[in-house]
Amino acid sequence: MSTGNEALEVWIDQDLCTGDGICAQYAPEVFELDIDGLAYVKDSGDELLQDKGATTPVPLPLLKDVQASAVECPGECIHVRRVSDKAEVFGPDAE
Repeated sequence: MSTGNEALEVWIDQDLCTGDGICAQYAPEVFELDIDGLAYVKDSGDELLQDKGATTPVPLPLLKDVQASAVECPGECIHVRRVSDKAEVFGPDAE
């Protein structure tokens, strides 16, 4: 699916996270496993965002890595959506 130049954000549903760490392998600038064994998104300052449903912008140079994370995630818990209308473009709820 083409996203053009639209701003995207990503979030992780920790209730579904299996802790495999595939996301952190693909895009360590965006994802990190915490001490609880679950993956979280990070803000631009490299801080984990642990609030439920926390989102972080997807940097354009990392879009393919973030997309691969969403596709390969065994827990199907990574959601990438447009900021403008919150429509999911990659992940389990993408159309």
